[in-house]
Amino acid sequence: MKNLVKTLIIACSICAVVNTPVQAKEVMLDKVAAIVNSGVVLESEVQDLLKNIKKQSAKSNQALPSDNALRTQVMDKLINDSLIVQIGERMGVQVSDAQLDQTIANMASKNKLTLPQFRQAIVSDGEDYEKYRENVRTELISGEVRRNSVRRRIYISPQEVSNLLDLMKEQTNNDVEYHLGHILIEFPSDASQADMIASKKRANKVIELLESGSNFTKVAIASSGGANALKGGDLGWKNINEMPTLFSELIDGKDKGTIVGPIRTGLGFSIVKVLDIRGRKVIEVEEVKASHILIKPSIILSEAKAEAQLQDLLDQINASEATFADLAKEFSEGPTSVRGGDLGWSDPSNYDPAFKEALATMKVGEYHKPFRSSFGWHIIQLNDRRMTDATSQMNENRVYQILHNRKFGVESARWIKETRDEAYIEIFEQDK
Repeated sequence: MKNLVKTLIIACSICAVVNTPVQAKEVMLDKVAAIVNSGVVLESEVQDLLKNIKKQSAKSNQALPSDNALRTQVMDKLINDSLIVQIGERMGVQVSDAQLDQTIANMASKNKLTLPQFRQAIVSDGEDYEKYRENVRTELISGEVRRNSVRRRIYISPQEVSNLLDLMKEQTNNDVEYHLGHILIEFPSDASQADMIASKKRANKVIELLESGSNFTKVAIASSGGANALKGGDLGWKNINEMPTLFSELIDGKDKGTIVGPIRTGLGFSIVKVLDIRGRKVIEVEEVKASHILIKPSIILSEAKAEAQLQDLLDQINASEATFADLAKEFSEGPTSVRGGDLGWSDPSNYDPAFKEALATMKVGEYHKPFRSSFGWHIIQLNDRRMTDATSQMNENRVYQILHNRKFGVESARWIKETRDEAYIEIFEQDK
Protein backbone atom coordinates (compact mmCIF):
# COMPACT_ATOMS: atom_id res chain seq x y z
CA MET A 1 0.00 0.00 0.00
CA LYS A 2 2.82 2.35 0.88
CA ASN A 3 4.41 1.91 -2.56
CA LEU A 4 1.02 2.26 -4.26
CA VAL A 5 0.33 5.52 -2.45
CA LYS A 6 3.78 6.78 -3.32
CA THR A 7 3.27 5.86 -6.97
CA LEU A 8 -0.10 7.61 -7.12
CA ILE A 9 1.28 10.74 -5.53
CA ILE A 10 4.11 10.85 -8.02
CA ALA A 11 1.89 10.09 -10.99
CA CYS A 12 -0.49 12.87 -10.04
CA SER A 13 1.79 15.38 -8.39
CA ILE A 14 5.29 15.38 -9.83
CA CYS A 15 4.71 19.04 -10.62
CA ALA A 16 2.35 21.28 -8.67
CA VAL A 17 0.73 24.20 -10.40
CA VAL A 18 0.27 27.23 -8.19
CA ASN A 19 -2.91 28.84 -9.52
CA THR A 20 -3.48 32.56 -9.27
CA PRO A 21 -6.07 34.66 -11.08
CA VAL A 22 -3.38 35.94 -13.42
CA GLN A 23 -0.45 33.51 -13.44
CA ALA A 24 0.31 29.80 -13.13
CA LYS A 25 3.80 28.84 -12.04
CA GLU A 26 5.16 25.29 -12.13
CA VAL A 27 6.94 24.20 -8.97
CA MET A 28 8.90 20.94 -9.05
CA LEU A 29 8.12 18.89 -5.94
CA ASP A 30 10.09 15.73 -6.73
CA LYS A 31 10.76 13.36 -9.57
CA VAL A 32 11.18 9.65 -10.16
CA ALA A 33 14.77 8.42 -10.31
CA ALA A 34 13.81 4.79 -10.97
CA ILE A 35 10.80 2.52 -11.25
CA VAL A 36 11.20 -0.75 -9.35
CA ASN A 37 8.31 -3.14 -10.01
CA SER A 38 5.32 -1.50 -8.28
CA GLY A 39 7.45 1.01 -6.42
CA VAL A 40 9.69 3.93 -7.21
CA VAL A 41 12.92 5.51 -6.07
CA LEU A 42 12.56 9.27 -5.74
CA GLU A 43 15.26 11.75 -6.64
CA SER A 44 14.91 13.22 -3.15
CA GLU A 45 15.83 9.82 -1.66
CA VAL A 46 18.90 9.66 -3.88
CA GLN A 47 19.97 13.16 -2.91
CA ASP A 48 19.38 12.50 0.80
CA LEU A 49 21.59 9.41 0.77
CA LEU A 50 24.28 11.13 -1.31
CA LYS A 51 24.28 14.02 1.15
CA ASN A 52 24.58 11.71 4.16
CA ILE A 53 27.44 9.72 2.62
CA LYS A 54 29.34 12.88 1.74
CA LYS A 55 28.75 14.28 5.23
CA GLN A 56 30.02 11.11 6.92
CA SER A 57 32.96 11.00 4.51
CA ALA A 58 33.92 14.56 5.38
CA LYS A 59 33.74 13.78 9.11
CA SER A 60 36.04 10.77 8.77
CA ASN A 61 38.27 12.45 6.17
CA GLN A 62 37.47 9.63 3.76
CA ALA A 63 38.09 9.97 0.04
CA LEU A 64 35.15 9.47 -2.33
CA PRO A 65 35.00 8.67 -6.06
CA SER A 66 33.36 10.86 -8.68
CA ASP A 67 29.75 11.93 -8.22
CA ASN A 68 28.68 9.67 -11.11
CA ALA A 69 30.31 6.58 -9.58
CA LEU A 70 28.89 7.38 -6.15
CA ARG A 71 25.41 7.96 -7.58
CA THR A 72 25.54 4.56 -9.31
CA GLN A 73 26.27 2.82 -6.01
CA VAL A 74 23.55 4.82 -4.22
CA MET A 75 21.00 3.94 -6.91
CA ASP A 76 21.90 0.24 -6.58
CA LYS A 77 21.34 0.37 -2.82
CA LEU A 78 18.00 2.18 -3.07
CA ILE A 79 16.76 -0.16 -5.82
CA ASN A 80 17.73 -3.18 -3.69
CA ASP A 81 16.01 -1.61 -0.67
CA SER A 82 12.84 -1.03 -2.69
CA LEU A 83 12.79 -4.62 -3.95
CA ILE A 84 13.35 -6.02 -0.46
CA VAL A 85 10.69 -3.81 1.13
CA GLN A 86 8.18 -4.93 -1.53
CA ILE A 87 9.02 -8.56 -0.75
CA GLY A 88 8.56 -7.74 2.93
CA GLU A 89 5.10 -6.33 2.25
CA ARG A 90 4.12 -9.54 0.45
CA MET A 91 5.54 -11.63 3.31
CA GLY A 92 3.71 -9.52 5.88
CA VAL A 93 6.92 -8.39 7.60
CA GLN A 94 6.19 -5.35 9.74
CA VAL A 95 8.05 -3.28 12.31
CA SER A 96 5.71 -1.67 14.81
CA ASP A 97 6.27 1.80 16.21
CA ALA A 98 7.01 0.18 19.59
CA GLN A 99 9.71 -2.06 18.06
CA LEU A 100 11.14 0.89 16.17
CA ASP A 101 11.22 3.06 19.29
CA GLN A 102 12.97 0.29 21.23
CA THR A 103 15.60 -0.11 18.48
CA ILE A 104 16.30 3.64 18.44
CA ALA A 105 16.43 3.67 22.25
CA ASN A 106 19.05 0.90 22.09
CA MET A 107 21.03 2.92 19.53
CA ALA A 108 20.91 5.93 21.85
CA SER A 109 22.06 3.80 24.78
CA LYS A 110 25.03 2.45 22.81
CA ASN A 111 26.04 6.05 22.14
CA LYS A 112 25.61 6.80 25.88
CA LEU A 113 22.79 9.26 25.18
CA THR A 114 19.22 9.57 26.35
CA LEU A 115 16.56 9.30 23.67
CA PRO A 116 15.93 13.09 23.62
CA GLN A 117 19.69 13.71 23.39
CA PHE A 118 20.00 11.20 20.55
CA ARG A 119 17.13 12.84 18.70
CA GLN A 120 18.70 16.28 19.16
CA ALA A 121 22.02 14.94 17.85
CA ILE A 122 20.27 13.72 14.68
CA VAL A 123 18.55 17.08 14.17
CA SER A 124 21.75 19.03 14.94
CA ASP A 125 23.47 16.97 12.25
CA GLY A 126 21.05 18.43 9.71
CA GLU A 127 18.82 15.36 9.33
CA ASP A 128 15.06 15.13 9.49
CA TYR A 129 14.33 12.92 12.52
CA GLU A 130 11.14 11.41 11.08
CA LYS A 131 12.98 10.46 7.89
CA TYR A 132 15.74 8.98 10.05
CA ARG A 133 13.17 6.87 11.94
CA GLU A 134 11.65 5.56 8.72
CA ASN A 135 15.10 4.74 7.33
CA VAL A 136 15.76 2.68 10.47
CA ARG A 137 12.40 0.92 9.97
CA THR A 138 13.35 0.14 6.36
CA GLU A 139 16.71 -1.29 7.46
CA LEU A 140 15.00 -3.49 10.06
CA ILE A 141 12.49 -4.79 7.51
CA SER A 142 15.24 -5.34 4.93
CA GLY A 143 17.33 -7.29 7.41
CA GLU A 144 14.42 -9.52 8.39
CA VAL A 145 13.41 -10.19 4.77
CA ARG A 146 17.00 -10.92 3.75
CA ARG A 147 17.51 -13.33 6.66
CA ASN A 148 14.21 -15.14 6.00
CA SER A 149 14.82 -15.37 2.26
CA VAL A 150 18.44 -16.47 2.42
CA ARG A 151 18.24 -18.76 5.47
CA ARG A 152 16.23 -21.41 3.63
CA ARG A 153 18.88 -21.51 0.88
CA ILE A 154 21.59 -22.52 3.35
CA TYR A 155 22.27 -26.10 4.43
CA ILE A 156 25.09 -26.99 6.81
CA SER A 157 25.79 -30.68 7.21
CA PRO A 158 27.09 -32.27 10.44
CA GLN A 159 30.18 -33.31 8.49
CA GLU A 160 30.96 -29.70 7.60
CA VAL A 161 30.75 -28.76 11.28
CA SER A 162 32.99 -31.67 12.25
CA ASN A 163 35.55 -30.89 9.53
CA LEU A 164 35.81 -27.23 10.50
CA LEU A 165 36.21 -28.12 14.18
CA ASP A 166 39.08 -30.46 13.29
CA LEU A 167 40.66 -27.83 11.06
CA MET A 168 40.43 -25.16 13.74
CA LYS A 169 42.09 -27.46 16.26
CA GLU A 170 44.92 -28.30 13.86
CA GLN A 171 45.77 -24.77 12.79
CA THR A 172 48.51 -23.15 14.78
CA ASN A 173 47.56 -19.68 13.59
CA ASN A 174 43.96 -19.97 14.65
CA ASP A 175 44.31 -16.93 16.91
CA VAL A 176 45.19 -14.61 14.03
CA GLU A 177 42.51 -12.37 12.54
CA TYR A 178 42.72 -10.29 9.38
CA HIS A 179 40.94 -7.02 8.65
CA LEU A 180 40.01 -7.37 4.99
CA GLY A 181 38.92 -5.03 2.21
CA HIS A 182 37.11 -6.51 -0.79
CA ILE A 183 36.38 -5.32 -4.32
CA LEU A 184 34.16 -7.39 -6.62
CA ILE A 185 34.34 -6.86 -10.38
CA GLU A 186 31.13 -8.51 -11.54
CA PHE A 187 30.33 -10.29 -14.76
CA PRO A 188 26.83 -11.23 -16.02
CA SER A 189 25.29 -14.51 -14.85
CA ASP A 190 25.29 -15.74 -18.48
CA ALA A 191 28.72 -14.24 -19.22
CA SER A 192 30.36 -14.87 -22.57
CA GLN A 193 34.10 -15.33 -23.04
CA ALA A 194 34.33 -11.68 -24.07
CA ASP A 195 32.54 -10.64 -20.87
CA MET A 196 35.01 -12.67 -18.80
CA ILE A 197 38.01 -11.14 -20.52
CA ALA A 198 36.62 -7.61 -20.11
CA SER A 199 35.90 -8.14 -16.41
CA LYS A 200 39.36 -9.55 -15.78
CA LYS A 201 40.95 -6.56 -17.54
CA ARG A 202 38.95 -4.25 -15.26
CA ALA A 203 40.09 -6.25 -12.24
CA ASN A 204 43.74 -6.06 -13.31
CA LYS A 205 43.37 -2.31 -13.80
CA VAL A 206 41.98 -1.98 -10.26
CA ILE A 207 44.95 -3.93 -8.89
CA GLU A 208 47.33 -1.62 -10.76
CA LEU A 209 45.61 1.40 -9.21
CA LEU A 210 45.85 -0.09 -5.71
CA GLU A 211 49.47 -1.12 -6.09
CA SER A 212 50.33 2.38 -7.32
CA GLY A 213 48.99 3.80 -4.05
CA SER A 214 45.34 4.63 -4.84
CA ASN A 215 43.00 4.83 -1.85
CA PHE A 216 41.34 1.41 -1.37
CA THR A 217 38.09 2.84 0.03
CA LYS A 218 37.70 5.27 -2.87
CA VAL A 219 38.40 2.60 -5.49
CA ALA A 220 35.99 0.15 -3.81
CA ILE A 221 33.13 2.67 -3.73
CA ALA A 222 33.72 3.54 -7.38
CA SER A 223 34.32 0.06 -8.78
CA SER A 224 33.01 -2.72 -6.54
CA GLY A 225 29.80 -4.61 -7.20
CA GLY A 226 29.94 -6.22 -3.76
CA ALA A 227 27.42 -5.74 -0.96
CA ASN A 228 29.90 -3.65 1.06
CA ALA A 229 30.82 -1.25 -1.74
CA LEU A 230 29.39 1.82 -0.02
CA LYS A 231 31.40 0.90 3.09
CA GLY A 232 34.59 1.04 1.07
CA GLY A 233 34.62 -2.73 0.63
CA ASP A 234 35.23 -3.26 4.36
CA LEU A 235 34.66 -6.93 5.30
CA GLY A 236 35.67 -6.39 8.93
CA TRP A 237 37.86 -8.73 10.99
CA LYS A 238 37.89 -12.38 9.95
CA ASN A 239 39.63 -15.52 11.12
CA ILE A 240 41.11 -17.71 8.38
CA ASN A 241 38.23 -20.14 8.93
CA GLU A 242 35.62 -17.44 8.44
CA MET A 243 36.84 -16.54 4.97
CA PRO A 244 35.75 -18.27 1.77
CA THR A 245 38.26 -21.04 1.02
CA LEU A 246 39.53 -19.23 -2.09
CA PHE A 247 40.42 -16.23 0.07
CA SER A 248 41.86 -18.10 3.05
CA GLU A 249 44.38 -20.05 0.95
CA LEU A 250 45.77 -16.80 -0.47
CA ILE A 251 45.53 -14.66 2.69
CA ASP A 252 46.94 -17.15 5.23
CA GLY A 253 50.33 -15.89 6.46
CA LYS A 254 50.31 -12.69 4.39
CA ASP A 255 51.49 -9.32 5.75
CA LYS A 256 49.52 -6.15 6.32
CA GLY A 257 49.00 -4.26 3.05
CA THR A 258 49.09 -7.39 0.85
CA ILE A 259 46.77 -7.29 -2.19
CA VAL A 260 45.65 -10.60 -3.71
CA GLY A 261 43.65 -11.24 -6.84
CA PRO A 262 41.95 -11.25 -9.17
CA ILE A 263 40.22 -14.31 -7.68
CA ARG A 264 37.51 -15.74 -9.91
CA THR A 265 34.28 -16.66 -8.10
CA GLY A 266 30.75 -17.41 -9.26
CA LEU A 267 29.89 -13.70 -9.16
CA GLY A 268 32.97 -12.15 -10.73
CA PHE A 269 36.62 -11.36 -9.97
CA SER A 270 37.48 -10.56 -6.35
CA ILE A 271 40.35 -8.41 -5.14
CA VAL A 272 41.24 -8.61 -1.44
CA LYS A 273 43.56 -6.40 0.60
CA VAL A 274 44.89 -7.14 4.09
CA LEU A 275 44.14 -3.87 5.88
CA ASP A 276 45.39 -4.99 9.29
CA ILE A 277 46.26 -8.06 11.38
CA ARG A 278 45.69 -8.86 15.07
CA GLY A 279 45.91 -11.80 17.48
CA ARG A 280 43.13 -13.22 19.59
CA LYS A 281 43.20 -13.44 23.39
CA VAL A 282 42.03 -16.36 25.48
CA ILE A 283 38.31 -16.05 26.17
CA GLU A 284 37.23 -16.37 29.79
CA VAL A 285 33.64 -16.21 31.00
CA GLU A 286 32.17 -16.17 34.48
CA GLU A 287 29.82 -18.97 35.40
CA VAL A 288 27.53 -19.14 38.42
CA LYS A 289 26.12 -22.10 40.32
CA ALA A 290 22.72 -21.17 41.71
CA SER A 291 19.45 -22.64 42.96
CA HIS A 292 16.02 -21.05 42.84
CA ILE A 293 12.44 -21.46 43.94
CA LEU A 294 9.85 -20.38 41.39
CA ILE A 295 6.19 -19.61 42.07
CA LYS A 296 3.95 -18.61 39.17
CA PRO A 297 1.01 -16.24 39.77
CA SER A 298 -2.37 -17.43 38.53
CA ILE A 299 -6.05 -16.57 38.69
CA ILE A 300 -6.10 -18.17 42.13
CA LEU A 301 -2.68 -16.89 43.29
CA SER A 302 -2.20 -13.13 42.94
CA GLU A 303 1.15 -11.41 42.33
CA ALA A 304 1.17 -10.11 45.91
CA LYS A 305 0.41 -13.52 47.41
CA ALA A 306 3.11 -15.21 45.30
CA GLU A 307 5.66 -12.67 46.53
CA ALA A 308 4.47 -13.06 50.15
CA GLN A 309 4.67 -16.86 49.93
CA LEU A 310 8.29 -16.70 48.76
CA GLN A 311 9.15 -14.21 51.51
CA ASP A 312 7.71 -16.67 54.05
CA LEU A 313 9.87 -19.46 52.61
CA LEU A 314 12.93 -17.21 52.78
CA ASP A 315 12.17 -16.38 56.42
CA GLN A 316 12.06 -20.12 57.19
CA ILE A 317 15.44 -20.63 55.50
CA ASN A 318 17.04 -17.71 57.38
CA ALA A 319 15.63 -19.03 60.64
CA SER A 320 17.13 -22.48 59.86
CA GLU A 321 13.65 -24.01 60.06
CA ALA A 322 14.06 -25.60 56.63
CA THR A 323 16.68 -25.97 53.89
CA PHE A 324 16.50 -24.25 50.52
CA ALA A 325 16.61 -27.60 48.71
CA ASP A 326 13.75 -29.11 50.73
CA LEU A 327 11.50 -26.09 50.20
CA ALA A 328 12.34 -26.05 46.47
CA LYS A 329 11.31 -29.70 46.15
CA GLU A 330 8.02 -28.98 47.91
CA PHE A 331 7.00 -25.60 46.52
CA SER A 332 9.00 -24.69 43.37
CA GLU A 333 7.36 -24.96 39.97
CA GLY A 334 9.35 -26.12 36.97
CA PRO A 335 11.79 -28.93 36.13
CA THR A 336 14.47 -27.98 38.71
CA SER A 337 12.23 -28.67 41.71
CA VAL A 338 13.19 -32.37 41.78
CA ARG A 339 16.85 -31.28 42.11
CA GLY A 340 16.10 -28.95 44.99
CA GLY A 341 16.06 -25.98 42.63
CA ASP A 342 19.66 -26.61 41.48
CA LEU A 343 20.36 -24.84 38.17
CA GLY A 344 23.92 -26.17 37.87
CA TRP A 345 26.80 -24.18 36.40
CA SER A 346 25.76 -21.67 33.75
CA ASP A 347 26.70 -18.41 32.05
CA PRO A 348 24.39 -15.79 33.65
CA SER A 349 23.62 -14.33 30.22
CA ASN A 350 21.64 -17.49 29.48
CA TYR A 351 19.04 -16.49 32.06
CA ASP A 352 16.08 -14.11 31.94
CA PRO A 353 17.38 -10.48 32.19
CA ALA A 354 15.79 -9.94 35.61
CA PHE A 355 17.31 -13.21 36.88
CA LYS A 356 20.73 -12.24 35.47
CA GLU A 357 20.57 -8.79 37.11
CA ALA A 358 19.63 -10.33 40.46
CA LEU A 359 22.61 -12.72 40.33
CA ALA A 360 24.96 -9.83 39.52
CA THR A 361 24.18 -8.19 42.89
CA MET A 362 24.79 -11.30 44.99
CA LYS A 363 27.74 -12.68 46.94
CA VAL A 364 28.43 -16.41 47.24
CA GLY A 365 26.24 -17.93 49.96
CA GLU A 366 23.63 -15.15 49.84
CA TYR A 367 19.89 -15.41 49.24
CA HIS A 368 18.04 -12.89 47.08
CA LYS A 369 14.74 -11.47 48.23
CA PRO A 370 11.66 -12.28 46.08
CA PHE A 371 11.71 -10.68 42.62
CA ARG A 372 9.71 -10.95 39.41
CA SER A 373 10.98 -12.29 36.07
CA SER A 374 9.08 -13.12 32.91
CA PHE A 375 8.52 -16.64 34.31
CA GLY A 376 7.13 -15.67 37.71
CA TRP A 377 8.41 -14.89 41.22
CA HIS A 378 11.78 -16.24 42.44
CA ILE A 379 14.13 -16.42 45.35
CA ILE A 380 17.74 -17.39 44.59
CA GLN A 381 20.59 -19.01 46.47
CA LEU A 382 24.01 -18.25 44.94
CA ASN A 383 26.22 -21.26 45.66
CA ASP A 384 29.43 -20.37 43.80
CA ARG A 385 31.13 -18.35 41.03
CA ARG A 386 34.03 -19.33 38.79
CA MET A 387 35.96 -18.11 35.77
CA THR A 388 36.31 -20.69 33.03
CA ASP A 389 38.39 -20.82 29.86
CA ALA A 390 35.72 -20.74 27.18
CA THR A 391 38.05 -20.58 24.15
CA SER A 392 37.43 -24.20 23.14
CA GLN A 393 33.75 -24.00 24.00
CA MET A 394 33.37 -20.75 22.10
CA ASN A 395 35.08 -22.30 19.07
CA GLU A 396 32.58 -25.13 19.10
CA ASN A 397 29.66 -22.75 19.55
CA ARG A 398 30.93 -20.52 16.75
CA VAL A 399 31.56 -23.22 14.14
CA TYR A 400 27.96 -23.39 13.00
CA GLN A 401 27.68 -19.60 12.95
CA ILE A 402 30.95 -19.30 11.01
CA LEU A 403 29.73 -21.73 8.36
CA HIS A 404 26.36 -19.98 8.25
CA ASN A 405 27.94 -16.53 7.84
CA ARG A 406 30.31 -17.80 5.16
CA LYS A 407 27.44 -19.20 3.12
CA PHE A 408 25.08 -16.36 3.97
CA GLY A 409 27.26 -13.75 2.26
CA VAL A 410 27.46 -15.72 -0.99
CA GLU A 411 23.80 -16.76 -0.98
CA SER A 412 22.67 -13.24 -0.09
CA ALA A 413 24.52 -11.82 -3.10
CA ARG A 414 23.04 -14.49 -5.38
CA TRP A 415 19.56 -13.93 -3.96
CA ILE A 416 19.56 -10.18 -4.56
CA LYS A 417 21.04 -10.69 -8.04
CA GLU A 418 18.28 -13.19 -8.91
CA THR A 419 15.67 -10.85 -7.43
CA ARG A 420 16.93 -7.98 -9.58
CA ASP A 421 17.07 -10.18 -12.70
CA GLU A 422 13.38 -11.03 -12.24
CA ALA A 423 12.30 -7.46 -11.48
CA TYR A 424 11.18 -4.64 -13.73
CA ILE A 425 13.68 -1.84 -13.18
CA GLU A 426 13.82 1.37 -15.17
CA ILE A 427 16.39 4.02 -14.23
CA PHE A 428 15.83 7.54 -15.52
CA GLU A 429 18.77 9.64 -16.61
CA GLN A 430 19.67 12.54 -14.40
CA ASP A 431 19.05 15.98 -15.87
CA LYS A 432 22.29 17.62 -16.91
